[in-house]
This record gives sequence, C-alpha cells and structure tokens, in this order.
Amino acid sequence: MVQPRRYGEGQGEGANSVLGKTRLILEAFQIDDVALSLSELSRQTGISKASVYRLAQELLEWGMLERSGQEYRLGMRAFELGSRVPRFRVLRDAVRPLMEDLHFSVKETVHLAVLDGLDVLYLEKVTGARQATRPSRIAGRMPLHCTATGKVLLAYSPPFLLEELVDRGLERLTPATIVMPGILAKQLRGVRAQGYAVEQEETTPGFTSVAVPLFGSSGMMLAALSLTAPTFRADTAAFAAALTAVTRKVTASYQIN
Repeated sequence: MVQPRRYGEGQGEGANSVLGKTRLILEAFQIDDVALSLSELSRQTGISKASVYRLAQELLEWGMLERSGQEYRLGMRAFELGSRVPRFRVLRDAVRPLMEDLHFSVKETVHLAVLDGLDVLYLEKVTGARQATRPSRIAGRMPLHCTATGKVLLAYSPPFLLEELVDRGLERLTPATIVMPGILAKQLRGVRAQGYAVEQEETTPGFTSVAVPLFGSSGMMLAALSLTAPTFRADTAAFAAALTAVTRKVTASYQIN
C-alpha cells in the first residue's frame, strides 16, 4: 500500500500552486491502481478533500481523469499526451519491430527500458502465452539495483547515480536481491567489462534476465534491452549475443541518436 505523503513532499515551493497540487493528484495513481476514491487521493497527496474534489472536476473536464462510479481513474487524455513524447515514441517505434523478431526467434519476453530518476521505466514489452506472469508492464517502474535493465543503465551512467541510489537504500525484493553497495558496484564493473548484465531471481523467484545497453548513432546510451525467461531455461550467453545483435542493428540504422 502506498504510504500517506507529507503535503508537497519533493516539490519545493511549487507544491502550493494549483499546478503543484494537480501534479500530486495525477502522480498518486500507481501502475496497479485502476481507480482511487476521493478519500484515498486526499490521503496519498496530503491535500484536503475539498481541494482534491475541486481540482478533480477540472481534470475530468480536461479528460485527464475519468469517473468510475464514486472513484477516479486516469483518463484517455493522459494516455494521449504520454504517447506524444517524441524521444520515447521514436525510440519505441524504431526498436519494436526488432523486438518482435527477437521474441519470435527466442520465444522469451523482451523488454525495452529507460532510466527515469532512480527507477527503470519500461517503454515496451513483447511477450507470449509461453511466459508466466512477471511484474513488469509498459509504463511500469522497477528498481535499478536488482533488474538486469537497471544494472545496465547504472553501469553506463555517471557514478553519482549509484551514490544517490545507495543513499536512498537498496530494497530487498527476494532473498537473492543484492543489497550490499560494494557487491553492486563490483557487478556494475563487470557489466561494463562484458557488455551485458545478468539478474538471477533478484526481482522474482524463478526468473532470470539478461540486458544490454542500447546506444544511438551518436554513441549516447538511450535505453536497455533485455530478455527474461524462467531460470531453468535461461541461456545467458545466447541471450546476450542475441540482444547485442539487435542493438547493433538499431545503432547502424541511424534511426535514433
């Protein structure tokens, strides 16, 4: 359950503005939240019910929120605006066909993820009936320190990002999750040396992921591409080779920079 937040936490002086309050209301919706009541929105944002209600009416008119009985949910306007973000749209459109080819070949789940703050943000996912349920969704977030995509993004980012992550604390999701900063730093050095990351059951028992960095034609790291499979059939070396072949095609195409 999402814990109640102190009003304006993380927003500085802008929290008292109408825009600041609107931001808190919209960001109260997590990936698994289908709908939230007025009371829940007030509890999570720290804004009074009266103010939440007034702002929610304007968001309803705008289409950013929709009504579901007595509850609210994100509206189609939010999806429409998010889909217009050019950096992510161009990246997703360029990589999606190759992800589908890779999935057809390997028959395992393929993820495309980017760095957003101290989290992994999933832009695209290609999966099939063969795969069991795993906690990843398009537009969903996962920790950096215990996902293969996250380890890749960390490894090729400035050192201060790891420092910020350690300062926040490394959450243990499973008994296999790496939560010791020294061990994580050593893993990241290995990622840079071998060009790919492996995560074994750190986020979900029974699953292993392999990820590689995706560079644009300018040489800048843009994203991470991964394959996820049940541990018993995960071939890390073969996965790494298949992923690297895809990322090389993307870079050579000059579609993204």
